[in-house]
Amino acid sequence: MPGLLIIAHAPLASSLKAVATHTFPECGRMLEALDVPADMAVEDVEARARELLGRVRNPEALIFTDVFGATPCNVAQRLASSVEGAQVKVIAGVNVPMLWRSLCYADESLDALVTRAMAGATQGVMQVATSRPQNQAYKPGANDQDQHHHQQ
Repeated sequence: MPGLLIIAHAPLASSLKAVATHTFPECGRMLEALDVPADMAVEDVEARARELLGRVRNPEALIFTDVFGATPCNVAQRLASSVEGAQVKVIAGVNVPMLWRSLCYADESLDALVTRAMAGATQGVMQVATSRPQNQAYKPGANDQDQHHHQQ
């Protein structure tokens, strides 16, 4: 079972971990998060990420980052290329559907987990049709602020 590490700009990583543990309370042992504040030195980000990766690696790990080319992703790429004796993969563009899909299929191989995560990411992004609240018909003038009617 590969471990999961989220490295992202603060506070995204810890927020995603909170969403994950809300839905999958048992995932705490296999998931770590590193929030990267704007003023954190790259060397400190890498040292902390290496420590967290050591906690979740079993011996494989999947690292999620928020933006390709930014510090979290660059650090993740360095970690993935420098870890000996373990397979580590990196996916940039983390979102909730990707994370949940990974947790649902956490018992699969690392390569299968990467495929599942990518599918979850793309299938979880869609345009959603909008409708009026409670499908109520629009009534011109019904939302007039001078009438002090509160609409919910």
